[in-house]
Amino acid sequence: MPRVCRLPCVKPRLRQRQSLDAVAASGDFPSWERDGRDWPNRESSQFIEAGGLRWHVQRMGQGPCLLLLHGTAAATHSWRDLAPLLAPHFTLIAPDLPGHGFTASLPQARVSLAGFSAALHALLLKLQLSPDVVLGHSAGAAIALRMALDGTIAPRAVFSLNGALLPLGDEHSAFFTRAAQLMVGLPFVSKLCAWRASKQEVAAKLLRDTGSDIGPRGVELYTRLFGYSGHIRAALTMMAQWELRPLLRDLPRLGTALFLMVGSRDRAVPPMQARRIQAILPAARIITLEGLGHLAHEEAPQLVADALLKEWSRLAQNVTGAAA
Repeated sequence: MPRVCRLPCVKPRLRQRQSLDAVAASGDFPSWERDGRDWPNRESSQFIEAGGLRWHVQRMGQGPCLLLLHGTAAATHSWRDLAPLLAPHFTLIAPDLPGHGFTASLPQARVSLAGFSAALHALLLKLQLSPDVVLGHSAGAAIALRMALDGTIAPRAVFSLNGALLPLGDEHSAFFTRAAQLMVGLPFVSKLCAWRASKQEVAAKLLRDTGSDIGPRGVELYTRLFGYSGHIRAALTMMAQWELRPLLRDLPRLGTALFLMVGSRDRAVPPMQARRIQAILPAARIITLEGLGHLAHEEAPQLVADALLKEWSRLAQNVTGAAA
């Protein structure tokens, strides 16, 4: 869940105003015709109407259904190298979350953990798919767990990859939520953030601050998205409305296997938070990804794929052994 902007004290200057005007003129959201022309795994992309939204979804592979849920301010590009590694083993379904990438936004009143979960449920119903396993990165992990707890999906396993499962700022979460709500309420903020983050060197710094080095291609793709105020605004709105306490309250009744994949160098979600989740749900298993940061799946996709496939194979063997 990379930080999408920092808010410096800036004085309006003609040059800045001209740059902001250029951002606004280019449109609030990415365009598939323009920005999707070389999108990773483009041949697997399709657009689907479900739950009142037009979704961008990537589908590939064969086998048990694996749902991939990206984090805040990201999109399907974040699975660009991991998805092809998993496709020989699974039927992959990877949507852009509402307001992210090329998927339409939810009305602001529905932007919440429950709202995102309901929207994804509508998409899965339209696709007539029920995931056997879910891999959720950062905020995507919270969505996966909310859906499993609510019974809208019944996977055999949820893999939380650097899952953002505790309130932002922890004991200071109320302050951070109010700050995000304030930023969303100021129309110029998302444009200012987009203008700053659209500069490649700024985007690269933001991404490095997560503890990950994802290479020039990854930086370019995030820079492309960060240049749109609508994408930034969707991320800020998501942060402002994200209430995790009910999820933590309900977590002990989770009936599916939970694997907490943790990058040891994650600077966005401190690795120690996995221990706090395990204290709530002792059956959860922690898998440490040594030397990797918050965007572990973009840094070392083979390592993440191997870890997931190893645990999935164990689950399959346990089921086979029990049946025998």
